[in-house]
Amino acid sequence: MKEQRQHKRFSAKLPVKLELITASRLRSLYVETKDISASGAFIQTKEASYIPNDTRFILNSYKPNSSTIKLRKFKLLINCTGTMVRSTSEGIAIHFNRPIELFV
Repeated sequence: MKEQRQHKRFSAKLPVKLELITASRLRSLYVETKDISASGAFIQTKEASYIPNDTRFILNSYKPNSSTIKLRKFKLLINCTGTMVRSTSEGIAIHFNRPIELFV
């Protein structure tokens, strides 16, 4: 039986800053989302194998100065906290601690 998703996913390449919360240090990655929903996101990163399971994150979207990305329909994501649920060779899946509002 196929699992039902709670929230609809949207394919969106949003630039985000991920801050990894670990006991030893705070590390930041500048990456892009591949898919995003109100309850989570899939983040494309080559560093997925270096991130331990159950790592907590703070996710903030940003618009690089050289970017031509239009963020008209998506809200800026500010201090969204979440936990990594799985990693693949393409990136990591994050589940937000609480559902977020995606659209302006």
